[in-house]
Amino acid sequence: QLQLVESGGGLVQPGGSLRLSCAASGFTLEHYVIGWFRQAPGKEREGVSCINHSGGSTNYADSEKGRFTISRDNAKNTVYLQMNTLKPEDTAIYYCAAVYGSSCPPTRYDYWGQGTQVTVSS
Repeated sequence: QLQLVESGGGLVQPGGSLRLSCAASGFTLEHYVIGWFRQAPGKEREGVSCINHSGGSTNYADSEKGRFTISRDNAKNTVYLQMNTLKPEDTAIYYCAAVYGSSCPPTRYDYWGQGTQVTVSS
């Protein structure tokens, strides 16, 4: 059974940092493009970042450039999202997603995790 599990969310003060993890089970991530998305209450889901299968190509939404860093450790079958200088508007459920292939961003994702809550508040 192919499964993605996010972790690392929590409550953090504005200006703080969190590192989210996306761990895969049932398949090997090294052949997959991985994306991070988020959905805030009352808003549509939006793309945050993606990374290609080798880690050599990444993509970020404009509001995250310079604050977020996506990376992957294929040996650990895990992708990370390092989030720095967090703002209250970053509060959302963060999801990771995967699709077999090499292009970032892809045209679609086939597998989704259940999400992890990130709350930025003082």
